Amino acid sequence: MAIKVEELFGNLVEEMGVPGVVAGIGAVVLAPLLIPAVAKVGKPVAKAAIKSGIVLYEKSKGIFEETGELFEDLVAESKAELAEQHTKAEVEVVQTHPEAS
Repeated sequence: MAIKVEELFGNLVEEMGVPGVVAGIGAVVLAPLLIPAVAKVGKPVAKAAIKSGIVLYEKSKGIFEETGELFEDLVAESKAELAEQHTKAEVEVVQTHPEAS
């Protein structure tokens, strides 16, 4: 059973339509010209995006470190205040109930 080119091409045109076939042929013809051009433009764009990501990461890393230090300071101050309140409460208990000590 031989396949006729007319039948194959006719089915292709019927399924994809003429614009689809023309676009496909155009893509095949222009691909060798467009790929290097896109690569030349795409590489600097990709590098710029990567550089921006690195800069953003470095800045956010510093911000998170500062935020962590600030949080640690707040926790330490809170613990110190609680310890001071606890000490004052013990002193008050001893002063009001000397027999408890």
